[in-house]
Amino acid sequence: MTTYLHSKQPITTQLSTQLQKQQHEARNSLLKIVGGIMYLARQGNAFRGHDSKEGNLHQLMIYKAEDDAEFNSWLQRGNNFTSPKILNEIINIIGNKIVYDIVKEILSLPLIQYSLIIDGTQDAAGVEQESFCLRFIDKNLQPREEFIGLYQVTSTTGENIASAAKDVLLRLNLPLSQLRGQAYDGAANMSGRMQGVQAHLKKEQPLAVYVHCGPHCINLITQAACASSTIIRDAIHLVHELGVLFHQSMKFRAIFATIAKSDHTAPYTSLKPLCPTRWTVRTPAIRSVLNQYHSVLAATEEMAQSSMMDVAAKASGLHEKFLRGNTLLGLLLAEDVMSMLEELNISLQQRRQTTSGMLAAVEHVKRGIQEKRSEGHFGQLYMRASQVVTSVSLQPIKMPHVRMPPKRFTGPAMQHQHHTAQDYYRVQYFGTLDTVVTQCSERFSQEGLQRLQKLENIVITGKMDTLINEYPELDAMSLDIQLKMFKANYPSTSLSEVAEILKGMTPEVRHLFREVEALLRLVMVVPASSAEAERSFSALRRLKTWLRTSMTQTRLNNLAVCHVHQDKLDALDRRQICQRFVEMNGERLRTFGAFI
Repeated sequence: MTTYLHSKQPITTQLSTQLQKQQHEARNSLLKIVGGIMYLARQGNAFRGHDSKEGNLHQLMIYKAEDDAEFNSWLQRGNNFTSPKILNEIINIIGNKIVYDIVKEILSLPLIQYSLIIDGTQDAAGVEQESFCLRFIDKNLQPREEFIGLYQVTSTTGENIASAAKDVLLRLNLPLSQLRGQAYDGAANMSGRMQGVQAHLKKEQPLAVYVHCGPHCINLITQAACASSTIIRDAIHLVHELGVLFHQSMKFRAIFATIAKSDHTAPYTSLKPLCPTRWTVRTPAIRSVLNQYHSVLAATEEMAQSSMMDVAAKASGLHEKFLRGNTLLGLLLAEDVMSMLEELNISLQQRRQTTSGMLAAVEHVKRGIQEKRSEGHFGQLYMRASQVVTSVSLQPIKMPHVRMPPKRFTGPAMQHQHHTAQDYYRVQYFGTLDTVVTQCSERFSQEGLQRLQKLENIVITGKMDTLINEYPELDAMSLDIQLKMFKANYPSTSLSEVAEILKGMTPEVRHLFREVEALLRLVMVVPASSAEAERSFSALRRLKTWLRTSMTQTRLNNLAVCHVHQDKLDALDRRQICQRFVEMNGERLRTFGAFI
């Protein structure tokens, strides 16, 4: 027994208690270094400064060594275990461990099904970065979307990005045969029917259903709706110009803050420009102007008297535009239309959103938009605008000059003319609402969504479809039998109800409906948006700044994984990370010994 117990330790350790002490000290020191690396990676902070001794990691180690004489002594020996090469190696081990755990969870599912989410952007150095995310349904029937890395591509063609996607899946040991969904934006290189990424992947896996990202669709619908009405388009542009002036001119910012804070009728909020990539800031920007309309007028008027020629001229032009009642009416109409669309956009960006839930939410918004198309609703908006025009002493709302069409187009017929401004702008408002409804119907009638709708109907109604035969993981005969039993015992009207019923079953009963669960997973695994990839861009902006452009792609990828998956990083065992690190080199084993 004594021989067996000592056999696990190297002979040098058995013969030298001093070496044991040194290894124990070295292990504790390495654990502190790895802990500092994990902390900085989690927070997205830089490791080195202009000088390595001024970097965050070095200063953090000095702070930790203040109350630890052994660690302080170990650092003074000149060990290079905080060198850039060693840091990259440890960061690589941590990042790979997080991604490995995600893939391991997918491969441990009773039925391997997953979807791919890809989106691209440029980093601070102008390098094209493609964000890859995976979506799967966990053992509790909850949709999960996990970021797995940023990958640099040499070209943004559909073929090149598709090749990168297949390479990523191959390295992760995820079979392409189990890919069941794709979600990208509407760019031609991603969604093209012939040369897009989705087309190239479908050639090898026809069952990978493509869905155009729902929030992207809503953003395009919002843009089309605003462009359909001149009064709404012009009013939104003025809000953007006002926000740009607010952020560019410190003097105007101070003037507006002073005036707005002295006006106690509405709380002070900053003026914001419209952002083409942040889709849920338009309505708050418009409301900020509407709630502080009097302060906007006073601030632009005062700024127009400034000696700063360019800024004063811009403020004078904005003041003149905001004095018009048409601008106020356009802002009220824009807020009324865009508020519902932005609420829908926020809803569709949830990680657990499903395609069936997305379609149901779109139908609710369409009905809400159609209810607004009435004389009474527009009359209320117009009356509200008229009351504000009177109270703030704005110019009255009036129609623009309408040119008479040539006689060769109209003939002897008289041109239709609106008698009042209310009649004229009611037509524009109704046209905007019609644009929203039409665009919603067109953009959410995609081929992939129609296919998923058929599969969902099978789950809800229990009526079989020949579409089932295309999926090798489904047994049509067993599914038919199980669906009949399920509908007889558990009546349900939605996928969420079916999922809750299956989760509440005992394992034996749940296994009885294994084909129903497989079909449910198939419908839920297809993502409704690419918002998870968009969220990783925020991490990229924080990690690779113009001060950190020398970062290598491997280091950037692993830091992004650590920064995005903070909960998984916190759950890692530092001893396992250290053990993996020392096992890669015989000299390290002699220095540190075994951690586990």
